[in-house]
Amino acid sequence: QVHLVESGGGLVQAGDSLRLSCAASGRTFSSYAMGWFRQAPGKEREVVAAISGRGGYTYYADSVKDRFTISRDNAKNAVYLQMNSLKPEDTAVYYCGAKLGVVSTTLNAYDYWGQGTQVTVSS
Repeated sequence: QVHLVESGGGLVQAGDSLRLSCAASGRTFSSYAMGWFRQAPGKEREVVAAISGRGGYTYYADSVKDRFTISRDNAKNAVYLQMNSLKPEDTAVYYCGAKLGVVSTTLNAYDYWGQGTQVTVSS
């Protein structure tokens, strides 16, 4: 069982930066690939970024490439999403997810989810 808690969301202006954090419980955190997903009102949850268990592989959605950076600290059981040059279209609830094994960009592949953190970007 993995318990995930996101933090770091907030209200910012376009062009600003935010750093989201996801704290995980459990003793085998490095066995889990982690993903950041987001869900805007009226839209489906979509993948933003994902990272392998030891951090050697990362994936980014085209919409956030070169603006967002995913990282993890296995000693702290945490995964982060650094978001720069934020745009109003980045407004959404951001969720972190965990799955055993290899990275996936598929929503249903993730076994554990946090409660989400709201990010609102004003123009």
